[in-house]
Amino acid sequence: MAFAHSALTTRDLYTGGVKPARKEGFFRHLLRTMQAARLRQAEREIGLYLARSGGKFTDEGEREIERRFLSNQRW
Repeated sequence: MAFAHSALTTRDLYTGGVKPARKEGFFRHLLRTMQAARLRQAEREIGLYLARSGGKFTDEGEREIERRFLSNQRW
């Protein structure tokens, strides 16, 4: 036979207000902006590469994209 837990716990009794969300700091905002810009740039370059190679996503194209974007030469 199953028994339900009927006793209230202290967290069930908490009636305080919700903590306000912390404002994002300057450097976190800067980092997120730089990451988003880099992602957009990479997506543009991949799109251009695919357009130049005939628009098909082949195994050879995938390997070339990985070679270009996963290498550490740009950083």
